[in-house]
Amino acid sequence: MSPVFLDTDVDFTGVLAHRERASEEGVRYSLLSYVLRSATRVLERHPDCNAALGGGLRPKLARFGAVQPKIAMDRTLAGQRVVLSAVLPDLRGADLDEIQQAFARIKDTPVDELPELRGTFMLHRLPALLGWPTFRAVMAILPKRPQLMGTLAVSSLGHRAVNGFHATGGTAITLNLGQVKPTPVIRENEVAIAPVMRLNLCFDHRVVDGAEAADVLDEIKTDLENTS
Repeated sequence: MSPVFLDTDVDFTGVLAHRERASEEGVRYSLLSYVLRSATRVLERHPDCNAALGGGLRPKLARFGAVQPKIAMDRTLAGQRVVLSAVLPDLRGADLDEIQQAFARIKDTPVDELPELRGTFMLHRLPALLGWPTFRAVMAILPKRPQLMGTLAVSSLGHRAVNGFHATGGTAITLNLGQVKPTPVIRENEVAIAPVMRLNLCFDHRVVDGAEAADVLDEIKTDLENTS
């Protein structure tokens, strides 16, 4: 990959207000679900960013219709704390309830019962000399990439005192979420305090142009801040 990193601050006032109203009605939404909804909407408008590049002497570029986010999970496996990832279904047209249900199923199901992780466990059991070539061979099949790697990677460390972090998830676009914390902002030429999240976007410069990546980050920010 050729990773480049961008970041911005997102005012979560609207998101938290919507989340509180939903909670009063007995509905609980994860902040990640709001980000997934906004990112899906934006990537539908930017198919060049919902893509993957195959390796080899003659690299091939594939653009995907489906928007299938891969989410990273902080889990415990065999007594050891590990990071596992699972790919969500195509979220195009999904509302917040559907996104929350898809995310909650992955989050709340024991890792050894998730069908999305069976391939990962099978690969992990192989010797390294066999596992790595197998992984690269499977990833080279571009039409299978959305189901195996996702078309967008999303990772969050917002449950810790992390303002922002920079990582690549193996997809053309990766979103990294920090914590939401009270932050001074300027509104109508006056200082106010608002809940702000640092949002980082990593893009593969082999696939995505920098100007379009900046547009994607700006549009995700705008969509989140317009939550009502």
